[in-house]
Amino acid sequence: MMKTIDDLDVRGKRVLVRADLNVPLDGLRITDDGKIRACLPTLSALLDRGAAVVVCSHLGRPAGAPDPAYSLAPVAARLGELLGRPVAMAGDTVGPSARSAAAALAPGDVLLLENLRFNPGETSKDDAARGAFADQLASLADLYVGDGFGTVHRRHASVFDVPARLPHAAGYLIQAETAALQRLTGDVARPYVVVLGGAKVADKFPVIGSLIGVADEILIGGGMAFTFLAAQGHGVGTSLLQGDLDAARGYLDRAAESGVRLVLPPDLAVAAGRSEAGPSEVVPASAIPPDQMGLDIGPDAAKLFTARLATARTVFWNGPMGVFEIPRYADGTRAVADALARSSAFTAVGGGDTAAAVRTLGFPDEAFGHVSTGGGASLEYLEGKTLPGLAALLDDEPIE
Repeated sequence: MMKTIDDLDVRGKRVLVRADLNVPLDGLRITDDGKIRACLPTLSALLDRGAAVVVCSHLGRPAGAPDPAYSLAPVAARLGELLGRPVAMAGDTVGPSARSAAAALAPGDVLLLENLRFNPGETSKDDAARGAFADQLASLADLYVGDGFGTVHRRHASVFDVPARLPHAAGYLIQAETAALQRLTGDVARPYVVVLGGAKVADKFPVIGSLIGVADEILIGGGMAFTFLAAQGHGVGTSLLQGDLDAARGYLDRAAESGVRLVLPPDLAVAAGRSEAGPSEVVPASAIPPDQMGLDIGPDAAKLFTARLATARTVFWNGPMGVFEIPRYADGTRAVADALARSSAFTAVGGGDTAAAVRTLGFPDEAFGHVSTGGGASLEYLEGKTLPGLAALLDDEPIE
């Protein structure tokens, strides 16, 4: 059973909250504060109930050592603005600055530790090294709350090891995320349509096998489409090509055998490179010129995907349909987002680039049934994998 923060007596206690504040930055400017906003309900509830809160998170992928480019200082400033109270910033993760700042906290105070990945123990594959870092983190607080859903698929010290050292519970964000994902894996309202895209093809490939036989239709756009087009024998020019072609052929065969519609875009917007300038054209997906790359699904594909989504009662979407950061290649992503926003189905939008895309295109989170903060974690959950960070929050199962 997973306890929630409502089960904890937090008054007068220091609570270590593992949040996911891995926000996109342009220099020191936060370009999407969605992940910061997502942790506010948990932090506010703890503070209102008289806790002193120590927040910890990673940002980016520093090489296990301090790097100013990955400092959480901009996040501390924005978190303070959103909470409406000061957020102190430690100069380290578990060193003298963190220890003295945590010891000085009073009820209602908030401290943000520096980037956890500045310490190699956070991500170490060595249990002893990771455990030693977890001991230091745990010493900063009386209780632990896991609320960084985007990290629960990682066996990291702050996610997996610290809960074994402190009384622990799940925050409101993890509760909301798991409740939404259960609607995609339990008694699903049908038709169930899955939309997959984006550039991280290798990360999404395994979930297709899990979804065949579960979803009624799988619509494939973005970078993933080219692997399947190539598996069908089509040339894809200079388009992104990742993933195992034999596996893609196997998925196509399995989908046909099981009656699942696996839908590829009939047309694509192509150009010589990723640029806001230069000529671009729409071509059949089976006829990409050798010197061109696909950068968005085409208008016929957008109409087809929109029509298929209109029939759905449950939709899961992970991955943009094109290079949405360039406005002229955002039409496919916008079409899918608009279809979901107008749908009466339960709509779940996968995290990461997909969440950033819908916000960039002007769609509020409230336009969808659920906007996830964790793309990779969501996918692994749908694959049926045990997620270390969720397992660590359970009280009735041993963690090996």
